Formats: sequence, structure tokens, C-alpha cells
Amino acid sequence: MDDNMKQIQENLVEMETEAENLLLARHQLVENDRMRNGNREALTALRKRARTTKTSVPSPFESIMKEIEGLGTRPLVKELCATCGNHDSTENTWMMFPGTDVFARIPFHAAHTILEKDQTRLDFDVNKLQSYVKEKSFWISEKGALADKISPGVLRSLVTLTDKPK
Repeated sequence: MDDNMKQIQENLVEMETEAENLLLARHQLVENDRMRNGNREALTALRKRARTTKTSVPSPFESIMKEIEGLGTRPLVKELCATCGNHDSTENTWMMFPGTDVFARIPFHAAHTILEKDQTRLDFDVNKLQSYVKEKSFWISEKGALADKISPGVLRSLVTLTDKPK
């Protein structure tokens, strides 16, 4: 095989490998998005159960101002969880842990804390995968200059090439 054909073959193998990695990343992106939506739905259900929204729980500053009016033996700052609000955070709730088929009864506050941490991790992973997909897509489009060396008909036949049993 002459050097020109070897170079074309190496370019095709490299591009096919990168395209495989791109497809795997896109598949993982879809899976992470599905998990992220499930977590978001679970957090919304927990907020409905606690009768709070992301913005309905007062900030610590508002709590301080309300407490200043009636200074007594109570602590100056009352810690309020943004999800729990005034809900009993020790109340148990059922939760299925990600990646398992195990249900566990854990405290309400622990359940939404686990889900919120998982949500931030998934958000980070999704952003990382999106940038990877963008980078690989750009790289593959830049390498698309093979059409100058190989006619589009030959490229099309290589893409649609299938193995047929005899």
C-alpha cells in the first residue's frame, strides 16, 4: 500500500474512533439528563410535601430581623433549610438510591440533601459532557476535509458499508 493510501486509512480510523467517542458521550449525556430530570422531579415532590418552594423560605437575614423584635432566650439566628422550611426534618421518607433497587426509609432532611448534592454533581457532569461533545463535533467537522482526497461517492459507500453473510 502506498503512503497516500496509508495516510487516508489512518485518517479514517482516527475519525471513526473519535466519532465513536462522540456517540458514547452523547449517549451518556442523554442518560445524565434523564437522571437529572428524575432528581428534579423528586426534589419538587419533597418541596410540595414540605409546602415550600425555592423562594418561599425566608433568608437568614429576614429571620434575624424578626427575632430582634422579641429578644429573649431564643437564639438570634434560627437556621432554616431552604427545602425543609418549618417541616419536621426528622420525619422519615422513603427513597430509592440511584443505581440500585433498594428502598430505604431515611430522614426527610437527609433525603433532599442527598438529592441536591446529586443534582449539582449531575449538572457539573452534563456541562462537562456538553463541552466535550461540542469540542469533538468541531474536531470531526474540521477533519471533514477528506472529501478533497476521496470523492463523495466513495465516502458515502464507505459509510453505508455493511457485512452480509454468504
